[in-house]
Amino acid sequence: AGASLTLMWLDEALEQCWRAPANAPAFRKGSVIATEPLEADACALETQNAIPAASAASRQSAQRVLAILDAIAAVIQRNAEQLGRIDAVAGDGDHGIGMERGVLGALAQARNVAAQGAGAGTLLCRAADAWADKAGGTSGALWGVALTAIGTALGDEHKPDAQRIADGVKQAKEGIMHFGKAKPGDKTMVDVLVPFSDSLSAAVARGAALPDAWQQATETAQVAAQATAQLLPKIGRARPLAEKSLGTPDAGAVSLALIVATVAEQLRETQPQGASV
Repeated sequence: AGASLTLMWLDEALEQCWRAPANAPAFRKGSVIATEPLEADACALETQNAIPAASAASRQSAQRVLAILDAIAAVIQRNAEQLGRIDAVAGDGDHGIGMERGVLGALAQARNVAAQGAGAGTLLCRAADAWADKAGGTSGALWGVALTAIGTALGDEHKPDAQRIADGVKQAKEGIMHFGKAKPGDKTMVDVLVPFSDSLSAAVARGAALPDAWQQATETAQVAAQATAQLLPKIGRARPLAEKSLGTPDAGAVSLALIVATVAEQLRETQPQGASV
């Protein structure tokens, strides 16, 4: 099923926690001394995740973003097994499972904050954290980066328009390339994200409405995803088995193409003549 190794720097507080004895079902270390339970007041959680104020327009947009996430979750669940098979050709085969866990975690968190009146930006940023947390691995972290970038660009004040969304996708592209160190030609999701973002920005600059611009960029993304079949992976876990992957598209590229296609369908259904979300 694969294994994960995480390295981190310990500060004084973290080292004290790590060295402390523990007695839990899956983790036991040292001798735990029985203690009295804390008083109720000591157990009370501080309100650290308060939802920022948002405009009515942004809250309305958040409901539409929530519907899009719902549709994305459905398409990922339908294709999780296939994504796993693609990933297993030269990887560990966990891409479909990771994507499913990530999107379902993001959807649950998005529903939670939407019910509390979150704006579109906050909804996406909170969903990003949940995606990265539930999915784990590099893919989960990258999707966290992407959704955070788009959510930050949208904010909670204005109704998202085509330019704002294109800028958010561009920032997501730049963030993923910086964080993951991949570049076009490495056989990763970047091989789809870069042409998708560039196509979207170009179409918006020409004055295209968001549904039309997104559809044009989606067609570019789908072609780019299939083209990764002719590439050899240059980074990541698939690199040692690079030759085996020739003829098979990259799983991350395929899942990204599926997601942007799903968003395109949602935009056509909800905003057939508009340029805003």
